[in-house]
Amino acid sequence: MNYVVLIFGMAVITWVIRAAVFVLGERLVFPPLARTALGFVPVTVLTAIIVPMAVSPHGASAELTWRNPQLVGALAAVVVSALTRRPLLTIAVGLTVFFVWQCVVLK
Repeated sequence: MNYVVLIFGMAVITWVIRAAVFVLGERLVFPPLARTALGFVPVTVLTAIIVPMAVSPHGASAELTWRNPQLVGALAAVVVSALTRRPLLTIAVGLTVFFVWQCVVLK
């Protein structure tokens, strides 16, 4: 299949979905259960992006060892996030642990 047609088709579908929300505006009312479920979408998407990168950084198979700096940094970030609920501190600690772990363990 021609990649240009494929990309154009995805762009059109994305535009139609987004335009529909703007056109319908206030007339579009979601039930309470759907509104609650939509609140979890950002967390779910970020988890789906981050977990595979932390568990399998080289793409081959899961590396669930202490020698995996991505996994150790992610676990440190989860702990800090659970204890403090401060996003900036969570990012800073996760990155610091990742880089220090990478320098210490992989040398």
